[in-house]
Amino acid sequence: MSIEIIKNIEIEEKDKITEKLNPFVVWPGGKRQLLKYIFPLFPKNYNKYIEAFLGGGAVFFNLQPSKAIINDANEELINAYLAIKSNPEKLIELLKEHGKNNSKDYYYKIRSLDRNINFSSLSSIERAARFIYISKSCFNGLIRINKKGQINSSFGNKSEITFDYENIRKISKFLNENNDVEIINGDYKEVFKHLNSGDFVYLDPPYYPVSATAELVHYTKEDFTTEKQIELKNECDKLTQRGVKFLLSNADCDFITDLWKDYKILTVETKRMICSDPSKRGPVNEVLVKNY
Repeated sequence: MSIEIIKNIEIEEKDKITEKLNPFVVWPGGKRQLLKYIFPLFPKNYNKYIEAFLGGGAVFFNLQPSKAIINDANEELINAYLAIKSNPEKLIELLKEHGKNNSKDYYYKIRSLDRNINFSSLSSIERAARFIYISKSCFNGLIRINKKGQINSSFGNKSEITFDYENIRKISKFLNENNDVEIINGDYKEVFKHLNSGDFVYLDPPYYPVSATAELVHYTKEDFTTEKQIELKNECDKLTQRGVKFLLSNADCDFITDLWKDYKILTVETKRMICSDPSKRGPVNEVLVKNY
């Protein structure tokens, strides 16, 4: 096992990027703080770029690959990506209505829709607008999912909320101009089945809790258990055997460093930005694991 501590790496400017794109939702473990460490570690050459745990998409939006597969297990999140691609203006129209009506009562009314048997009758655009509205108006901007797959984030007591409509339009433009970007909602293992030698995967799974009291954030109805952490490592072993390169982020703890000891491990310092307890926000170490 090789463990290296890296600091103060400067990210190179990418000449091909002409439009700055930002995540349209806050997501647990968002990678904006780590981009300066992540990008210099990417392999120089690869065929297709894959994100199996997309989340808010900070890495994807900053990289802007022309050929990619992006996947997440959260159905409502991926539906929002697809809605932005297919009909941004209708989505913006609905977001303006949500913003105008924003209040505590209105928030809980909209949140409760996924408890209604008629939820499936909502259009994909209506569901996406609901999801993005909740992400902007909930406590800490942090979507949480219960065991039934329902959003249970509490109201954030914001009297006014804003949406970056221009960013939504730019994301839509990028997704429509790059026909080789495939958007998938499913299990990461299904995505892995279609990867070939020379492809590159960035993996940002739910992090292993660093202590018994660590705050766990559920953004799908299924827990990412210790067994699933081990399963992910085993699946990455198979990728390595097939010539697929990967870079993985996770918590810096004994379990993770021991689990991934067969690979190169780098330790980086970042900041925890969205912990519900402000006293627990601040510097924290994470690891980056790679097989190349």
